[in-house]
Amino acid sequence: MPPVVPPFLIGLVAAPLAKRLFKPLMRGLVKTSVSIAMEVKRATQEAGENIQDLAAEVTAEMVAAQIAAGDGHGAAESRIPNGAKGESAARPEGEARTPKIRATAGVGKTD
Repeated sequence: MPPVVPPFLIGLVAAPLAKRLFKPLMRGLVKTSVSIAMEVKRATQEAGENIQDLAAEVTAEMVAAQIAAGDGHGAAESRIPNGAKGESAARPEGEARTPKIRATAGVGKTD
């Protein structure tokens, strides 16, 4: 019958070997995970900035289009004081109200 080696003796011998093997492996795994997380964070931040830039461009185009479309009405309305302008008098009865465009992309945003 072969000699019986208690399991704790195997653990005493295997623990330092496992430490030498697993410590660099775990260190590399954690380092890689952190670098991947930082790259993902940077990529999402760039994508967000690109979306904000696109939204600002579209807003500017829409404002320019509204100014160009309302160019004939702007001269007559500019002579009327702000308090005297009536929305019902400014547009015909069947015409729908156009929403105001606000260029607020990125206002108040802190990084």
